[in-house]
Amino acid sequence: MSSFPKVFVAGATGLLGGQIVQALLDQGTPVRALVRPGTSQEKKVSLTARQAHGLELVEGDLTDPAERLADAVGDATTVISAVQGGPDVIIDGQVNLVHAAEKAGAHRFVPSDFAVDVTKLDDGDNFMIDWRRQATAAYFGTRLEVVSVLNGAFYEVMTGFMGLIDWEQGTLSHWGDPDQPLDLTSVADTAAYTAAVALDPAATGTMRFAGEVISMRQFHDAVQRGSGRTLRLHHLGTADDLRAEINRQAAATQNPFDYVALQYQWCMVSGKAKFDTLDNTRYPHITPLPLTDFVRGTAPTR
Repeated sequence: MSSFPKVFVAGATGLLGGQIVQALLDQGTPVRALVRPGTSQEKKVSLTARQAHGLELVEGDLTDPAERLADAVGDATTVISAVQGGPDVIIDGQVNLVHAAEKAGAHRFVPSDFAVDVTKLDDGDNFMIDWRRQATAAYFGTRLEVVSVLNGAFYEVMTGFMGLIDWEQGTLSHWGDPDQPLDLTSVADTAAYTAAVALDPAATGTMRFAGEVISMRQFHDAVQRGSGRTLRLHHLGTADDLRAEINRQAAATQNPFDYVALQYQWCMVSGKAKFDTLDNTRYPHITPLPLTDFVRGTAPTR
């Protein structure tokens, strides 16, 4: 019999959600994972293999009626959302999940924030973070204790999705002051901290964690050391130049996803969304992976 109460995880087939599930199971925590109808067998396989270790799969969707979703939550006392998507998921879906968690008798909710300091940003700074802020406002007043986990930017995003590194051209590009500190964390360490928060009854409010706090100059150095490659550090312009480029692209396209990577970069390189404090020391059993080691294990070979 586990000494930990059951935890419900939405978004369990995603990269972060799957690792949160594993981090909880590693602590001996029973987990209920929500799997959407029609989820591919390939995505289900890794979860199915963990059923012998305390994982229970339930089928459902965040758009289900709250009563049905409450049945999926079952006897879990903490609900973690690691979902990704548009406002129908991040706002409407998460608000519905909160109502369902209340009906089920859960006590705590960890929303899918997992980003830079969303509490310091304004509407329009980043449209995807705007959705998270709108969700927070929508379930304000819930009787659930809401505990938000922030991790800065994922290593995986900084070395991939952001488009900063061009391995073929041998460049690492950046906007803004190369010495502006940035908060970065791997997906695995974010999952470990999320599990720790979920199992910590005294954790409240907004918790902030970072695997590394480094500047773009230090990021460049870590990527070079980890990859064994020499990359030219290419300065694209100031933070104000970046904001102007975002405005230019916003005026030229109807699809905000064309420039969302730039919005995330602006939030970071401007310093506006920088964490003021970190909560890493609250969980000393977690030793975050250094960025150099992460790059060493993921950089393309020559």
